Amino acid sequence: MPTMKSLLVGAILLSLPGRSLADSIPSAQAKDHVGETATVCGRVADARYQETGSHVTFLNFDKPYPDHTFTAFIPAENRSKFGAPEKEYLNQEACVTGKIQDYRGKPEIILTDPQQIKLRQQK
Repeated sequence: MPTMKSLLVGAILLSLPGRSLADSIPSAQAKDHVGETATVCGRVADARYQETGSHVTFLNFDKPYPDHTFTAFIPAENRSKFGAPEKEYLNQEACVTGKIQDYRGKPEIILTDPQQIKLRQQK
């Protein structure tokens, strides 16, 4: 059964003005949209789960770390909701939705709910 939080996130994602997967922002251009809530799409070129220490997950887009253009960040407390994202999304075309923020000079979206990430259909 969906939680109130997941229903709210879903409602927010559906209500984003003018943003659908069709008019999403390419991951390489996310840096130009810091502060906006948007859908960012690209190829997950590098995916890392920090098994020791912080237990966070990084999905780096376009190029492997440290040359990536964008990161989808999964905090430790939310990781269990995503299964094994470092395996599921690696080398896949994916779209993430949320508020784009700057982290040490790179744009990122923090993922707290699996509804925020979708795989794109391969052509």
